[in-house]
Amino acid sequence: MSGVAHNMKSEALPAPGIVFGPYPERSASNDAAVRRHVWGRPGFLRATLAKRFTQDVQRAQQRREQLVGMSDAERDQSLLNLRAQMSRHGLSDDLVIEAFAHISVLSEREIDMVPFDMQLFAAKIILDNRLAEMATGEGKTLVAAISAATAALAGIPVHVMTSNDYLVERDAEKLRPLYQGLGLKVDFVTQAMQAERRRQAYSADITYCTAKELTFDYLRDTMIRRGMRSDLHLRVARLVSHPRNSRDTVMRGLCMAIVDEADSILIDEARVPLILASKLDSSVKQDVYGHALHIARTLVEFTDFRLNANGMVATLTNAGRRKVEKPTVEMVAMGRNRLHREELVCQALAALHLYQRDKHYLVDKAGVTIIDEMTGRVAPGRIWSRGLHQLIEHKERCEISDDQVTSAQITFQRFFQKYLCLGGMSGTISEARNELSSVYGLDVVTVPLRCKSLRRLMPTVIYPDRTAQSKTVVSEVRRLRQIGQPVLIGTDSVADSEQLSALLDMNEIAHTVLNARQDRSEADIVAQAGTVGRVTVATNMAGRGTDIPLGPGSEIRGGLHVISCQHNTSRRIDRQLIGRCARQGDPGSAQTFICFDQPLFQRSFPQWLRKVLSRANGLSRPRWLVGVIARLPQILEENRQRTQRREMLEQDLKLDQKLSSIEGFD
Repeated sequence: MSGVAHNMKSEALPAPGIVFGPYPERSASNDAAVRRHVWGRPGFLRATLAKRFTQDVQRAQQRREQLVGMSDAERDQSLLNLRAQMSRHGLSDDLVIEAFAHISVLSEREIDMVPFDMQLFAAKIILDNRLAEMATGEGKTLVAAISAATAALAGIPVHVMTSNDYLVERDAEKLRPLYQGLGLKVDFVTQAMQAERRRQAYSADITYCTAKELTFDYLRDTMIRRGMRSDLHLRVARLVSHPRNSRDTVMRGLCMAIVDEADSILIDEARVPLILASKLDSSVKQDVYGHALHIARTLVEFTDFRLNANGMVATLTNAGRRKVEKPTVEMVAMGRNRLHREELVCQALAALHLYQRDKHYLVDKAGVTIIDEMTGRVAPGRIWSRGLHQLIEHKERCEISDDQVTSAQITFQRFFQKYLCLGGMSGTISEARNELSSVYGLDVVTVPLRCKSLRRLMPTVIYPDRTAQSKTVVSEVRRLRQIGQPVLIGTDSVADSEQLSALLDMNEIAHTVLNARQDRSEADIVAQAGTVGRVTVATNMAGRGTDIPLGPGSEIRGGLHVISCQHNTSRRIDRQLIGRCARQGDPGSAQTFICFDQPLFQRSFPQWLRKVLSRANGLSRPRWLVGVIARLPQILEENRQRTQRREMLEQDLKLDQKLSSIEGFD
């Protein structure tokens, strides 16, 4: 084995020290390409790897049986010997097998969970610096713990990334007894924490956090380290600094990352650069934003401006530019720079016509909060740039927040390339295999199901509009509720979920709503979705990371039934929602109802074609044609987003090179 995996089996383990310095990270942006060329090619020895991993798992289970027969004192001594061996020899196959055996014994004793063979198989994939495609409900939380604990026993600081702050804290606390039994420290980082508390959390052997919090902490550390001329200066600063010195970094470097829901983080969320910004007083600009919105409201679409729903931008026509150039009072107030005025008016047009309340953002007591397009969750602390956020706040009559100036920025693509060791897992990742290989140097290995799937997939049906779609959904829910089968309904947005909720109320169908407004109670709502007769309406957040157990009596009624009313931008997201049912050998079923007035169809098909196709109300046959109609817009959108991510990465690399050259000149 070569590349990173080889380093993990040698004395040069990826940890702060003499070899990697006080803040380990990959410095070369093209290092992922080097790893890809050596061992990350899709299909490279996949069958051989699976056979070897299976043999390792069998040996680990055999060793576990031996440890069970030992006394506590003998096992404790064996664990001490193992840690000493791993600190010297790293993650050799024999030592990993021994670690798996100890972790399995302690997992049963401390948290009442016995790892299955497939969970050990997935953990071995992650420790081999790869991605494990592991079906929803197969126990990814414990897989992450096994992988993290094994690496930490060798002295490697590990960051475990998951979807949100709730899961971060939940998983760290749930698994704390296991880690403590192994002699390891675990901690977590959430958004509300201050620098010193974060520094304490990152000093643990294993730290749970979200990818965004971790990346922003790295950007803050980078700004501090820019003032250090070398690693020697950083070492000296740490020796002489007070523990609470704000000029000290909070992290210990980027040694190893384990990414849960890897497709969401490495692909879906990689479309947005993460920007560390400082505030500027924008109170003097409040009138300017008002003038821009006033002018935008006087302009006529197609005559004065055009909208691009794909890029979420507005552009002025020549006629529109002439109107913006007129020396009105509003124009004078907006300044003399013509390009600046035009850009601000275009942003105002986008705020008025493209960004929709309860779809792209929420309005509450805190003001305007962005809704993450891919997860359906609110994204507190995130703002739109170049005045767009303030224009939307003005449109919604909220208090205007301060402008932001960029201090540092990075993309997830470039950030995760900097980890010395990188692995992860997801239930839906094989479709993105090529991009994960080309960008991150990561191969994907599929983990077999522990039990045969009993999921029943019903034909996709396409309706002419939302009215016909909703009518069918209500009728189907009423039928299923009469027999007591639990139902989970997936919708496109907060607005869609609440419209469907209102329709269910009109039909006197009891239900629960899960969208960005219920973000804090998400896990509790999802955990009850498998109860007999339960109806849950959800956006595409759908409780990722939280299991949906079947309540008593649900199994004989057919298990959880998933109704997808979403036309998602990727087939992976379809699979994520459908994967909520029929887990671990449970019964379950799923069906998709979509309509031609959903955004993805509107962006992909011309109006005349949608009108022709919509004449067939409830189109479900032939199935191949329905599949092509539903899939084609997804293919176009996937290609567009892939291009967008590639261009953003290229821009990020150019910006980084420019900053590096400026620092070198200084």
